Amino acid sequence: MTQLSPQTVYDNLELLDRVDVARSAHYRQQAIEILSDLQVSLSWRQAIASRLDNADHLLAMQSPGAEDNSY
Repeated sequence: MTQLSPQTVYDNLELLDRVDVARSAHYRQQAIEILSDLQVSLSWRQAIASRLDNADHLLAMQSPGAEDNSY
């Protein structure tokens, strides 16, 4: 299904809080692609899902910054 390296996707998820919004969205999309690829081992999919869940949890705990225009 995909040519993405699970290791690369896993590593990129560690960078979500250090990259711009567009890059973060791209990394998240890559993670979703890996998670939906049944040819990727279950252990990799579990590790990626866990890291994505942790990143989402940290994002939910952040306060909006002065530059955040969302409501």
